[in-house]
Parts: sequence; C-alpha cells; structure tokens
Amino acid sequence: MPTIRKGEARQTVITTFEVTPGTCQDLVDELTAAYRDFISNQSGFVAAGLHVNDAQTRIANYSQWENRDHFLAMLRSKEMRDRNRKISALCKTFEPVMYDVQETF
Repeated sequence: MPTIRKGEARQTVITTFEVTPGTCQDLVDELTAAYRDFISNQSGFVAAGLHVNDAQTRIANYSQWENRDHFLAMLRSKEMRDRNRKISALCKTFEPVMYDVQETF
C-alpha cells in the first residue's frame, strides 16, 4: 500500500501517458500485465496505482519504491526496456518523473 509522508525515504514515480480513446484500454492492459508479471516482483517495489481520465486520453501511474536505485534498476532491465517499446507504441507520449514528498495535508 502506498504511503505519502514527508521525509519518507521512498521514491515516488508519477508517469503520465497521452493516449487515444482507441488505445487507452490496450495500454491499461499492457501496464497491468507489466505490474502483475514483472514490476511488482522487483526488488524495492512498494506499490502502484493506475488512473484513467474520463475522456480516456490520459493515464497516470503512481508507483513507490524503497529508493531511487531500485526503480532505476527495474527501468534499465532488459525486460522493462522490451516492455517499454510496446508501451511506447500504444501512446503518443509517456514520461516517468521521480518526485520527493514535500508536504502532506
């Protein structure tokens, strides 16, 4: 389960995907399989969630890792590089960005 706390050592990654309504579900399926079959089994993985906007033109993925190095190791693995090529073909753009929690309310 993700936790959002200031000062926590975890690495938060928010990835946004720009898609079309015609490819949105295909990308959700691909991301779900990636998390189920690979990402969630990687060292340092804590939790993740997928979010889709009403128009099915944007997907946001929120994930947490024990630390930055664990996320980068997963991202640089051959398996994830191969999966990212498939993911890239299903969307106009995608961008993973690492964040640190500054405040919670």
